[in-house]
This record gives sequence, C-alpha cells and structure tokens, in this order.
Amino acid sequence: MKSRKLYNRVALLREERGLTRKQLADLVGANYQTIGYIERGEYNPSLDLAFKFCEVFGLPIEIIFSTSPFKSLSEVLLAAQDKKET
Repeated sequence: MKSRKLYNRVALLREERGLTRKQLADLVGANYQTIGYIERGEYNPSLDLAFKFCEVFGLPIEIIFSTSPFKSLSEVLLAAQDKKET
C-alpha cells in the first residue's frame, strides 16, 4: 500500500530557529540527509520521529505535519484580519 503524501513545516520551523539540518538531525536522532528528504516531502517520518520534531519545536503535531497542504502565511494572516473586522 502506497503511503499518503505528508505535508510539513519542518524547513520553515528549522530556519526560524536558526538550526542547520545537521543540528536538527542531532536533536531528533536522525541523519541530516533524512531531514532534507522530509523537508522536500520525499520521505514521511515514522510516528516516533514526528513526535521528536514536536518535542524539539515545542509544537503539536498538527502544526508541523498534515495530510493536506498548509495554507500560505498570507492566507492565514488575511483570514485572521477578516475575523477581527467582523
């Protein structure tokens, strides 16, 4: 059975925190190349690895990973602004 595409914000979160792929790999116990594969959507992490990302970033899993594409930051900001105005 082919696995579903898993979307993620790993690259964005890693860059926000000023981490290299190697540093993040060391924190989650993975190979730095695996981090690149995950960031590009070429590899879905195991559940154990996904939860390690949650621990490192201090975020719930649904903020980091999704089975559907994430909205762009501009879409999220515009929706929040629209909510405030109504």
